Amino acid sequence: MPHKDLREWMMHAQQLDELRRVNGVHWDMEMSALSEMVARNKKETRWALLCDEIVGYPKGYRVLLDPLATLPRVAMTLDFDPGIERTEFSYKLREKINSLPSLAPEIVSDGPVLQNIREGKDIDMFSLPAPKYHTQDGGRYIGTGSVTVTRDPESGWVNLGTYRIMIHDEKTLSFHVSPSHHARIHRDQLFARGESMRVAVSFGHDPLLLLAGSASLPYGVSEYNWAGGVRGEPIEVIQAPHTGLPIPATSEIVIEGISSPEDERPEGPFGEWHGYYASSSRLVSTIKVTSLMYRNDPIILGVPSLKPSVAPLVFSSMLREAVVLEQLEKAGVPDVKAIRFHDAAAETMLSIIAIRQRYAGHSRQAARVLAQCGAGAYMGRYTIVVDDDIDIYDNDEVLWALGTRSDPQNAIEILTHCLSGPLDPAIRPGPNKEKWFNSRAIIDACKPWDWRSEFPVAVETPQELLREVKRKFGDQLHS
Repeated sequence: MPHKDLREWMMHAQQLDELRRVNGVHWDMEMSALSEMVARNKKETRWALLCDEIVGYPKGYRVLLDPLATLPRVAMTLDFDPGIERTEFSYKLREKINSLPSLAPEIVSDGPVLQNIREGKDIDMFSLPAPKYHTQDGGRYIGTGSVTVTRDPESGWVNLGTYRIMIHDEKTLSFHVSPSHHARIHRDQLFARGESMRVAVSFGHDPLLLLAGSASLPYGVSEYNWAGGVRGEPIEVIQAPHTGLPIPATSEIVIEGISSPEDERPEGPFGEWHGYYASSSRLVSTIKVTSLMYRNDPIILGVPSLKPSVAPLVFSSMLREAVVLEQLEKAGVPDVKAIRFHDAAAETMLSIIAIRQRYAGHSRQAARVLAQCGAGAYMGRYTIVVDDDIDIYDNDEVLWALGTRSDPQNAIEILTHCLSGPLDPAIRPGPNKEKWFNSRAIIDACKPWDWRSEFPVAVETPQELLREVKRKFGDQLHS
């Protein structure tokens, strides 16, 4: 079900009954309340919500909330069968990634994003219905589902990343980027030379670009090329007039601007993806907006941060799982059967890996590499490794393995001085208010290798018998 832009994507979501339209929502905290209300209703679909007639704004100036909060919508975005099983998804995505062509974006001279162009005194970021999501947020965050475009000053490689973007005034934004992220590396390189950085940000676009900007792709790999490979044709881009950066031609809203080393403003607080205010307010770099471009009746992509039990983290978890599967194989870890980054633990903070044990130390090797590989290292907390007879997407099975196969004295291993960041809620800031390191717990919930043949046999009903019983008696149970 291929789509060219956000509007075609919404049409397909509507056909899947995955989209609802809501009129009259206020930009001040009502959007996140609406998102949470829908998320807590477990009897209904976690719909994407298109908010129109937003209080104080013209009809047609819209915000699309939670575009990638369900498996069918993520699958649709990647041109998979929307009915794919969760257990299959990571492997299908990994297969697709491994066979992807790297398709460089196609530069075009025109596109819908140029329907309206504002420069100089005509720029007003408050002319767009940027939400304030929660009571303690430090301002209105136009960028939560956005992608920020930057260029490596040495190689010219273009990166797309998803970072929070706050409005300060009509022509000034700020963007919070954690130290290990690629745009931060670009910015630090330029600022160290006393130079400013050119920046462009898209605030509404094909959700495929949001997936790409959230994926933990290796340094030097362009998300444009990755997204083009997924789509099967190059992403059309326009060279932005002030910065020369490539911007998506079909974006709903794009700004370009300049980030200067001498210009910082207090940013935050902001309720983050893990469900806490963990970074307070701090000085961060700004973007002085030099142009604002948008389509007629523009749409902002919004991803409210909620408590992880209802947060829309499914898309980030699934992408991370596929990338980590590949990284473990390249690190020489064999027979990995499944990986899960648990949504309810803020995705990064609890990972589960199932393996078929092949040799002594295999289970610890798998868990250690997962906890420290490129896509698994940032702000992790616990990694549980289980045998391949455990369904890691069934919480009860994981807890059963944890409770029955692990002896705490021998099964728990602590890693120290691991990669953390300023948003880690469990690490107390030091005197300089920075959070540099955290620790990791590896919990080996596999049958102990050295006496696995003696381990008690699990009570189990053969699958063939379960199918036969269902065939024979299933109708009676539902009559």
